[in-house]
Parts: sequence; structure tokens; C-alpha cells
Amino acid sequence: MGALLRRARAYAQFVGTVGPHDPYAKKFHYFGHGAAVMYPQGVIYNEKYLSIGDETLIGPNVCLTAGIGPEQPMLATPTVAIGRKCIIGRGSHIIGHWSIVLGDEIQTGPYVYITDQNHGYDDPNAAVGWQQPTEAAVTIGSGSWLGANVVILPGTVLGRNTVVAAGAVVRGEFPDHVVLGGVPAKILRHYDASRGWVSGAPETL
Repeated sequence: MGALLRRARAYAQFVGTVGPHDPYAKKFHYFGHGAAVMYPQGVIYNEKYLSIGDETLIGPNVCLTAGIGPEQPMLATPTVAIGRKCIIGRGSHIIGHWSIVLGDEIQTGPYVYITDQNHGYDDPNAAVGWQQPTEAAVTIGSGSWLGANVVILPGTVLGRNTVVAAGAVVRGEFPDHVVLGGVPAKILRHYDASRGWVSGAPETL
């Protein structure tokens, strides 16, 4: 019985995975050559505002959305753009409202959360969840690695080949070739052309 269940699961994963020739892929703004959205898929809607680059792999149970519900008109097309040869870890969420851009060859661990919108809390007498949200574009530089359970908040700009340690909560702008960690995230190491990897942030920051 166990062997049958495993075979059935493998078959479901094979036929349920979305590739570029699947009719469903045509709903996306762009669905690249050699790309795949693994089965089982998480919540995905407003596909026409989502772009998946060539040879990019979206893991199981990943949620990809634009806006707060299906058929919501968005101001930017695409709202979420994922570059070439990326790997998005299982259970991750990429929730775009304004602009989220991931460069090429980015990899994430499982359960990473990336959003460009957050709840406001200016009015102390109103429930936070009903207040006007704030939005700020997010950009993640090519070649970066985001560890498990990383949270990327609105307005974050990461440079190329950035490493973000597991569990970090990131907000702000950071240069190329740094290691980030902590809550809130700060630069733990940076690359110096003459000295190699050095602890702390560059002196120019």
C-alpha cells in the first residue's frame, strides 16, 4: 500500500507540475522556457501580472499573487517579476502590490516571505488591519541567496550576490556582496577587493 501511495504521489507531482507548454501557463504575463511551477501549487492569482523567467523553478506550495484578490487591476505589469534560473523554496510567499523584481539566479530556502506592502498604524484608535497600507518597491539583486524563513519587507533593495541568513527580517537598501542577518537585518560581513571577506559593514556606509 505504501509503495502504491508513493507512486501515486509521484504521478500527481509529474502531471500536476506546470510547464511552459501547459495551457495554464498562458495566463501568466511571461512563463519562461524550461520554467516550472511544482505541484502542489500554493495560492496563485492575477497571473497576467506575474512573470517567471526562463529555467526558473517554483517549489511546491509557493504562493504567488498580485493584489489582494483575483481580477484586481494593478498599476504595474508585471507586478511580480522573477528572473532566469531562480529557485524559489517550498512554502514561500511572494505577494506583490506595486513592484517586486527578483534578478537572475536567485535561490531561496523554504518559507521565505517577500512583500512590497505593509499595514499602516498611524491612527492609534483604529484597528491596524483596516488602516491604509503603505507600499514600496522591492528589488533583489541577481545571484543572491535567501535562507529559510527570511522576511523581505517593503522598500528593500538588495545588491548582487547578497546572502541573507535564515530567519532575518530585512528592510532598507544594501550594497553588493554582503552577508545580512538578524532582526532587523544588518550587515554582518562584506567583500573587500583587497582583503576578501571582512566582518561588519563597509566603511563607506
